[in-house]
Amino acid sequence: MKQTLSLMNRIAEAYVKLVLALGHHDTDYVDAYYGPAEWKAEVDTENPDLELIRKRAGASLAELRTVAAARLDEPSRLRHAYLKKQLESMVARVDILKGKRLTFDEESRALYDAVAPVYAEPHFREILQELSALVPGPGTIPERFERFKSDFIIPKDKLDAVFTAAIQESRRRTREWLTLPEHESFTVEYVTGKSWSGYNWYRGNSTSLIQINTDLPIYIDRAIDLASHEGYPGHHVYNALLETHLVRERKWMEFSVYALFSPQSLIAEGTANYGIDMAFPETDRAQFERKVLFPAAGLDPTRADLYYCVHAAFLKLGYAGNEAARRYLNGEISRDEAARWLTEYALMAPERAQQRTRFFDQYRSYVINYNLGLDLVKKYIDARGGDPASPQKRWKEFQVLLSTPQVPSGLLKSGKGLFARPKY
Repeated sequence: MKQTLSLMNRIAEAYVKLVLALGHHDTDYVDAYYGPAEWKAEVDTENPDLELIRKRAGASLAELRTVAAARLDEPSRLRHAYLKKQLESMVARVDILKGKRLTFDEESRALYDAVAPVYAEPHFREILQELSALVPGPGTIPERFERFKSDFIIPKDKLDAVFTAAIQESRRRTREWLTLPEHESFTVEYVTGKSWSGYNWYRGNSTSLIQINTDLPIYIDRAIDLASHEGYPGHHVYNALLETHLVRERKWMEFSVYALFSPQSLIAEGTANYGIDMAFPETDRAQFERKVLFPAAGLDPTRADLYYCVHAAFLKLGYAGNEAARRYLNGEISRDEAARWLTEYALMAPERAQQRTRFFDQYRSYVINYNLGLDLVKKYIDARGGDPASPQKRWKEFQVLLSTPQVPSGLLKSGKGLFARPKY
């Protein structure tokens, strides 16, 4: 066992250096790194080419296959599966950078260990009919929806006050259930010129920088969404718990780096989206927003119930963005046609739809991680009795996903994970 642990640690170090090396060829690949500075300096000096990175990743995979995973203890089996999937994804990413063309589904399976379901247009039309009955006024459903939403934009001069209140409350609620590092914290910046609406840049030592893009209007529901998804109990908490439990306690250095285009992202985005409902279950969200956030934004709180009734129906369109990305990236439709699809079936304003197509260009099949990730995390936790009626159990199972190695194909197996829940 000691020899196997030494081998796994050596492979982990090789993996970290390979992620950093690939970052020289793919500027979006390294999302976070807080490992040894000398490892980064070594990689920066050598700067291996793509062919050498692929060769070394293949060699690490071959070494992993010599490990009898069935003989490992439960945490080590999870670690073994994680390293294998991450390295396989890295090889696929190198091949893509070298010019290999994959379909949307082939790419998502190769990079993220999962494939999103396909929904045809009738699925979205049915949901749009439900929305049509809720949103008043003349015009097409996208026009009426956009006009309705315009009454719920957070004024720019009130953004910081609203987001601060949302962050403070999501942090308070998360700390009721999870033990976080005492010194954890993050700062918020408001930025422009991005293809995304919000981003968490984890800095290590339980700290993050969260950026919020103010290019387009920000609606009141995005305050809780971004506070919980990027902060508590989302990305910030996920990274802080991995650092605490895996890097610092177990010395599993592979978690000191985060490869964006990898299976880890499905777990990260899935738990971050699920975390919104964890922090604000059922009617808690509408009550808090009606009482605190609507007044802070200068919006009419008496319209909060209608807004969230419409919003609940709108969320059912979640996979519309995947379909636009799948068709666009497969070359079946043009950028303008993808934008029109997003306007019609995802109810995005034209300028927001164009922004989303730029996201497709930059991140490609990454879009599956948000909705499919959410669905898999929900199924995983529900299968273990973690429904809203059992908050203690729910938070316990959620913490498992935030602080242990997991792979998407594990969550896919009947919601029961690839292995039994580890005893940490």
